[in-house]
Amino acid sequence: MSADPLVLAVDDEAGILRLIKLELSTQGFRVVTAENGDSALRMAEEHRPDIVLLDIVMPDMTGLEVMRRLRERTNTPVILLTAKGSDADKVRGLEMGADDYLAKPFSPEELSARVRAVLRRAVGSSGLENIVRAGEVEVDLNRRLVKRNGELVTLTRTEWMLLQHLAANAGKIMLNAELLSKVWGPEYRDDLQYLRVWVSRLRRKLEADRSNPKMIKTFPGIGYMFDLTGEAGAETQDDAAMEDDVEVTS
Repeated sequence: MSADPLVLAVDDEAGILRLIKLELSTQGFRVVTAENGDSALRMAEEHRPDIVLLDIVMPDMTGLEVMRRLRERTNTPVILLTAKGSDADKVRGLEMGADDYLAKPFSPEELSARVRAVLRRAVGSSGLENIVRAGEVEVDLNRRLVKRNGELVTLTRTEWMLLQHLAANAGKIMLNAELLSKVWGPEYRDDLQYLRVWVSRLRRKLEADRSNPKMIKTFPGIGYMFDLTGEAGAETQDDAAMEDDVEVTS
């Protein structure tokens, strides 16, 4: 990142864009603006910003769709600008890979503080490549991206957190209680069926044959392992069948 980070601000309200540009410019940022999704995508390709401020509610193309397209080509951090109280949009945006959100109306001081915080996190996580590959699946732990056969795989926030812990410890058995505590909290450490259902969700998206998984292996009564060898394990078949018995909606 350069000494003067470049911010792309996207909003269909001219007044919001003026506020953003005025505040961030005085704080030492360079700022370019766009008033719709198509323009935002073109400017992102042309200017390669260090961070994107993106309004969710825009005509023609929503901010969430703009972010989805951005994530197909870049790891640029995104802060979503949301209407006050739009919790569903906030949650969906975070699950899709947003780095933060800022509710309107916001103060100029909060705006610049959020931008600096996200940029610090981005710089801290982008030093060394940290990619885990297993068969046709590629997990980029730094960029929080997952691809299968070169195509981007969309994961919910919970699915990503579970996969992140497994992939970061590839080749190591992660204990059931350890995974439950890390992803959902210590109060879930004994809820084995809950873990089975979420593993099943990951397998549906990543495994070629969920009934005979080659990537996320089950060790009955012990835990799970992200296996880089790509060899099927018969011990997972009974567990995969059990996963279909329970649905988790949250």
